[in-house]
Amino acid sequence: MAAMNLLDRFRLDGRVAIVTGASRGIGAASAVALAEVGADVVIAARTKETLADVVSRVEALGRRAVAVPCDLDDLANLGGLVDAAVGELGRLDIVVNNVGGALPAPFTDTPTRTLEAAFHFNVSNAYELTQLALPHLLANGQGSVVNITSAMGRLVDRGYAAYGTAKGALAHLTRLLAADLAPRVRVNGIAPGAIETEALGLVLNEELERLMVAGTPMRRLGHVDDIAIGVVYLASDAASFVTGKVLEIDGGITTPNLSLGLPDL
Repeated sequence: MAAMNLLDRFRLDGRVAIVTGASRGIGAASAVALAEVGADVVIAARTKETLADVVSRVEALGRRAVAVPCDLDDLANLGGLVDAAVGELGRLDIVVNNVGGALPAPFTDTPTRTLEAAFHFNVSNAYELTQLALPHLLANGQGSVVNITSAMGRLVDRGYAAYGTAKGALAHLTRLLAADLAPRVRVNGIAPGAIETEALGLVLNEELERLMVAGTPMRRLGHVDDIAIGVVYLASDAASFVTGKVLEIDGGITTPNLSLGLPDL
């Protein structure tokens, strides 16, 4: 018998993935990376035009992509992603729960409804989509869920009460679902640090970037492909003995690399 090429374990030929928040940034990079190793993808986000660009990038790699423009904060829309995967691409093997986020703000300016909204967008969304996808993930015997959390789910700084709590909950949901779904479906997460995306670019300037780089042991900001490579690993058979883990792809930070500078009360 010929020896197995270890790199073949990263291949996802014949498998189908759903990636949420996939019109730009980490989601788009993850969808394209999954296609590069052989997967067909269902991609979802609000903006039809940016989704179309990702579809073109996937198709240029010889894979199929189905775009589902929708508001992912509305849980009623999530079933359509599963229907698209199974109905148009024939199966479902991988779910990448990437959509999420919440703006930082002082605790005194963060009402309970903001916390609840952050929890809904970051945690309930991933919970619901995973539950809807589960029958298909079980059927194919190689199911994998990858949740995109955040370094702020474990680090501490002022202004992140809502966002950090939601991302911390998503990280622990990852561990709990891994226990629930083992051994037939693996559930893992990735906790990115500061990644160069359009969202970060809205607030980034030369001085802020200098401070963030100086506060990062690897002396650079992360790239979306740094996260996408992690998604491919966790989704593939290369990680067949990995479940319930949150991979920290953050340049080595152990404290936030840029404080909001909020004053004492």
